[in-house]
Amino acid sequence: MVSFSARERWIMLVASAWLVTGLQLDAYAHATTPELETFWTPWHAVLYSGIAVSGLTLVWLLRSRLPTIPTYRTVLALPNALRVPMLGMAFLLVGGGIDTLWHNIFGIEQGLEIFVSPSHEFIILGMVLVAAGPALMTAVQPGDRLSIADGALVTVSALLTVLPLHIYSLHANILGTIFFGEGDDPVRIYSTDAQMMHGFLFTTVLLFLPIILIGRRWRLPIGVPAVLVALPAFAMHLMFLEGEPWWMPVTVALAALGTELLARVVAPIVPLPASGAWVLLGLVAPPLVWGSLLLVADIEIGVGWNVHIVSGLLTYTALTGIGTVLVARNVRPPAPVAPLSASAEAVSAQ
Repeated sequence: MVSFSARERWIMLVASAWLVTGLQLDAYAHATTPELETFWTPWHAVLYSGIAVSGLTLVWLLRSRLPTIPTYRTVLALPNALRVPMLGMAFLLVGGGIDTLWHNIFGIEQGLEIFVSPSHEFIILGMVLVAAGPALMTAVQPGDRLSIADGALVTVSALLTVLPLHIYSLHANILGTIFFGEGDDPVRIYSTDAQMMHGFLFTTVLLFLPIILIGRRWRLPIGVPAVLVALPAFAMHLMFLEGEPWWMPVTVALAALGTELLARVVAPIVPLPASGAWVLLGLVAPPLVWGSLLLVADIEIGVGWNVHIVSGLLTYTALTGIGTVLVARNVRPPAPVAPLSASAEAVSAQ
């Protein structure tokens, strides 16, 4: 089995952080300086140098794990910890090349255009796959418990993986937007009210998925679930809600911490199999976090929604949590095909 040293994993993490930091700087620049009309900006320099550093790091990791002349078979034989970032780097190179040309021909995207531009889609997808590399490299190590160092590495890798998705889904993400509906009667289907309702569901998946995937491979270290919810909330507020009061990310962070503490206290009292415990968490955690946010929002600014929508929204988030658990914990890669014996090969050839 292919293994990776701690040095290799941390270097890959630093390269991923460089890459994602470039995206965060670029997103902040677009959010605060909408009149940008040039591709040649300092934050693009950080982003594209991050692509270069990540690519060189992958070459360094592959150098000792591939023959001098690699073939299709030797590349396929690599572990997912390397194949996934390699695929991400391919998307980054294609997206980066297209992005330069795109800006020169069509100009700089504004508003919703930023989130649907084809070149940006390639860049975000590539960034997510590269940033998942350090966690995947750690996953090939034996054991189901994480040391403090490995726990920190996996948590940061997971954060770097989901942050680009949070940023790119700002148009359908409750974080980074202080808006809870206009309260129109009736609520129209194609409206900002409905858009924000779907934002709660999409954000539930983005926040919950890394927690489930880490918990599927290892025993979750104390505090990791709360960190995986709190840091994206603070990062999105910092990038897109500059100057606004901080009650929203603080509420999300405290609600996540309280939910984790409640789960850890109740788990020994209510003995359930692992699958049942995760389904219960999916049922309870999203309504607790979002219900706390809606309560504080009502105190701070008024949510503007009636009881039917609020109760229905929290029910939807609970169902979304259960669905995320069932999918993320039960999807399995296909079993490797056993090689045919010589006699079987002879029979199949006839």
